[in-house]
Amino acid sequence: MHTTHAPAAVDALIRDLPKVELHVHLEGSMPAETLFTLARKHGLTGVPADPEKLERWYAFTDFPHFVEVYLESVGALREEEDFALLASVVARNLAGQNVRYAELHVSLYAHLMRGVPARVVFDGIERARVEAERDHGIVLRWIPDFPADFGPDSAEATVAAVLADGPHSVVGFGVGGVETPLEQYAGVFGRARAAGLASLPHAGEHGGPERVREALDALGAERIGHGIDAMREPGLLARLVEEQVPVDVSPTSNVCTRAVARIGDHPLPRMLEAGLLVTLNSDDPTMFGTDLTEEYRTAHRLGLSADDLVRLAENGVRASYLGAARRRALLGEIADVAARHGVARPER
Repeated sequence: MHTTHAPAAVDALIRDLPKVELHVHLEGSMPAETLFTLARKHGLTGVPADPEKLERWYAFTDFPHFVEVYLESVGALREEEDFALLASVVARNLAGQNVRYAELHVSLYAHLMRGVPARVVFDGIERARVEAERDHGIVLRWIPDFPADFGPDSAEATVAAVLADGPHSVVGFGVGGVETPLEQYAGVFGRARAAGLASLPHAGEHGGPERVREALDALGAERIGHGIDAMREPGLLARLVEEQVPVDVSPTSNVCTRAVARIGDHPLPRMLEAGLLVTLNSDDPTMFGTDLTEEYRTAHRLGLSADDLVRLAENGVRASYLGAARRRALLGEIADVAARHGVARPER
């Protein structure tokens, strides 16, 4: 993983801040060594058999290669134990960064289309979730999703599986993949919302401001994944600010997918200045060579102050589905850490 250097005081603040991550993909968080283990278990031929070659193959080069690696990783997940292993490793890695709560996207349709029943997926990740909370004190929740470019049948299959087999720890329903018009999924998201699930779609990374507007109007989005294209339309930006719709931003991911040409061009600082409720996230961390701690360092490199970093941590808590009492407690911890590090907090 590429590591950005930050001043010691900033690094210490980042280390000590209790963190929340709201836009991180379970499958995109699979470490190379976990893929190696699963590939050997299932005799996969598309994955390099040598650990050193696997590490080099796993490193991000371009988006087509990322898709290849992602599909191989998804294909390595076949049994309940595989999903439990992955979720356990991911939970441990998050807890090691002082992440207290995470909402992980689960590419459920990618498993359904391979004939893996939803119950196998959910039973595996639930086992790991319970163990992670007991062993590491991290709370995990799930956001099953489907790819927008796969059409209505994929959406219907995914929502049906979630409503039939999803555990109580499923807090939302999402759509990712290549951005396509979202109105066609209004009914599917309506059923998910009627069942008490939050609408948490990806929108506005590559598809333009119109995808963000569709997510709000057609899908009733309560939070927007990526959403950086909203900066191109003042009226939409003003709406997001006025309604305080959270926007989950992942700077390194945006550069890797070519949504942003280079990290110095990322709109994160302008998004905060505009008054957006921005959260900071890693998206597909192991595949993009990052993690949430590194994203905080990157945010600082973009010019964000220590106060801004604390604000991002607070935003993550406020935008989460952690529950009111736990949100208050975690915000109190963040305030204590900020005070200990000499970060003066303005009244907001």
